[in-house]
Order: sequence, then structure tokens, then C-alpha cells
Amino acid sequence: MRSKDRISYFYDGDVGNVYFGPNHPMKPHRLCMTHHLVLSYDLHKKMEIYRPHKAYPVELAQFHSADYVEFLQRINPDTQHLFPEEMAKFKLGEDCPVFDDMFEFCQIYAGGTIDAARRLNNQLCDIAINWAGGLHHAKKCEASGFCYINDLVLGILELLKYHARVLYIDIDVHHGDGVEEAFYFTDRVMTVSFHKYGNLFFPGSGDVKEIGEREGKFYAINIPLKDGIDDTSFTRLFKAIISKVVETYQPGVIVLQCGADSLAGDRLGCFNLSIDGHAECVKFVKKFGLPLLVTGGGGYTKENVARCWTVETGVLLDTELPNEIPDNEYIKYFAPECSLRIPTGHIENFNSKSYLGTIKMQVLENLRCIQHAPSVQMQEVPPDFYIPDFDEDEKNPDERIDQHTQDKQIQRDDEYYEGDNDNDHNMDDV
Repeated sequence: MRSKDRISYFYDGDVGNVYFGPNHPMKPHRLCMTHHLVLSYDLHKKMEIYRPHKAYPVELAQFHSADYVEFLQRINPDTQHLFPEEMAKFKLGEDCPVFDDMFEFCQIYAGGTIDAARRLNNQLCDIAINWAGGLHHAKKCEASGFCYINDLVLGILELLKYHARVLYIDIDVHHGDGVEEAFYFTDRVMTVSFHKYGNLFFPGSGDVKEIGEREGKFYAINIPLKDGIDDTSFTRLFKAIISKVVETYQPGVIVLQCGADSLAGDRLGCFNLSIDGHAECVKFVKKFGLPLLVTGGGGYTKENVARCWTVETGVLLDTELPNEIPDNEYIKYFAPECSLRIPTGHIENFNSKSYLGTIKMQVLENLRCIQHAPSVQMQEVPPDFYIPDFDEDEKNPDERIDQHTQDKQIQRDDEYYEGDNDNDHNMDDV
């Protein structure tokens, strides 16, 4: 085990200022809430804080089609009515609306995950965190499930330059379909997704029988769950499967998507997980001592998302957080009790022991088809993407920065704004 993990944390206050529109469940503002909770517990003092670079269109096109990236860059709320065919082709509209600063929002969250991967590749940290990332539904040529750019795929492509095998783990309540699809035919990435499946639940994929194809056969693992799964069942299954996966696949690096919509009480979720149960998965993955890239993902009850990712930042820093939330810009959201932990849910658990046992047996059976860790011939490492020099703002995010600049980056004045621009809307806090 490493003596002390070096942790890089990526955050740009602008990412929380965008607004998907009234009644839309995705509230990027939850990222500001998370960040201020992290600050209020003084966790930033134990990490290196970086503002990510804004990913260049040419970087986004490492996975996404160039015409899709170009359209995202060009479209805005005032002009979208002029492009009905492209809007339909690229699946923009209701779930994935066009909003102000949409492309910049994508550049920031994708830039964070790409930078996180590069720091890990260059052994500048042991764990890299980008809570703004984890948008796992976006496809090569289309938006899906509130996701426009798939930062996870871009981060994994970056990691593949230095690692023969990358393990991707997803604990969002929704199936990590975009990431699975991107690597469905390769053995260099193993995708493991724990999610709700059935009853037309979005995105409708993720059956245990979906295992990958061609060279990727047996390298996609799906754990389809039913409503109401609790901490005990979830963590027991998670630990049994993940320990076997790591032992069999022997990854060089792990990417962990921590979607918080699998928590009890989520507006779009249907599980009974407590924050401690969710965080137990993070703790377990950390124990393998492998380089680790951690992202956010879904999560639609904002104050619980902020609680969860703050607790998990603490877990990654080996820091136990007091239950009483310290005063911060967003304290009113955590009132009246202002405590970090939330009660578990009361949805009936439809995951019987025999159902979970069968799923586990099928997954372990598939893993046995990979007799030993696959040997991947390592080619020469391709260079990091060449990005031309621009101005001072675009300087290399990997360079260490002095304390004054770092402080300025953590607490920018424009991150503190009064009130929350979505409070008037009836879908909030449902």
C-alpha cells in the first residue's frame, strides 16, 4: 500500500452556473454545492486543486464525430429552431436541451476528466477527482440522458496510452451504456455497471447477458438490479464481483463513476442506498491501491448529491467527517438538521437473495472464461494531443501553481451568488 495518496481535485466554478431550464432534473448547481461543502470541511487543504483546461474540439473528436462536436459548438438557444434536422439527428431537445454556454459546460467537465487522466498517466498523483464528470450516456454521434460529451470515454482513451488494461466501474442507478458501447469490442477496457434494469427504466440496456463481442467478449459486465436494493445487499454483491474482477483482469488503472442517483430519496432513482453504503464502494475500490480516476455522474436531489460526494472526497483522503455540516454558502439547503448523513429509503427491496445469487453466479461464470489476465502488446505511447499555445488562461493545467493562484482558483468571487436560480421551479426539491 502507498503511504499517503496524492490527490488531484479538478473544479471550475463556471460549471455550476449553467442552467438546463425550468423543470429539468439536471442541476449543475449541485457541483457548486459539493465544492463549497468540500471547502467547509477543509478538505481542499489536503489535496492539490486544479482548474481544468477547457477541452478543445479536436480533443472531444478523439471519440465523438467531428460533425457532432462542430454542431454542439455552433448551436445556441436562439438558433436551434433553424436546424430541426440536425437537432433530431444528434438527439438534442427534451432530455438534452440546448442552453446558454452548453458547449463551454461540456469543455469544462470533459477537460477535467482528460486532465485527471493525464496527471495519473504522468504519475503526478495517485487519485484524481472530477465530480463534474461522469456523463456516461453520451454516444459518438448523439446526446443522451442529459449527457452531451462522454468525458469518461475520453479519459479512458487517454489512460489507454499508458495502461494495457483499464477497469471502468459504474454505480450510477442508470446503466453506463455510452462507456460500455464505446469499448464493447475490446479487451483493453473492462466495463462493470451496477444499475436498475427493467420496467422501461432508462436507458433500457444493461442485461446480465450483454457481455461484449469479438475481442471484447466477456469484458462487459452488467449487474441488473431491481427497485429498493439496500446497503447490505448492494455492498456485499459489489465487493464479491469487484474483487474477482480485479483479481482476474489485473487492470493498471481504475475509473470509478459515482453517480449519486443510486442514493435513497433521489428524484429519478429507486434504490435504498445510504451515503455510507454508497461510499463503502469507493472505500473498497481505493483499497486496491491502483491509480484511480473518480467522477460524479447522475444525482437529482441536489443536497444529497453534495453530501455524498463530499463524504466520498473524505473517504479518498482517509478523513472521517463530522456529521454536523459546517457553515457554508449553501447551508440553507441542508437545514433544518444540517447533518451529513441521510436516512436510508423505505422502498420495498425487490432483490431477493436468490435473484442476487443468480446474477452473481452468472457474472463469476463469465469471468471464468477469462482464464488469466489478457496479454496486451503495448505499442509505443502516442504523445499527448498537441494543443497550440494560446494565452495565459490556457497554460498547462499540469504545472504546479503557487498558493496564491491556487487560493484564487478555489474561491473565485463569481462562485458565490445569492440564492439558487432554480428555486422558483416546481420540480425542484420534490
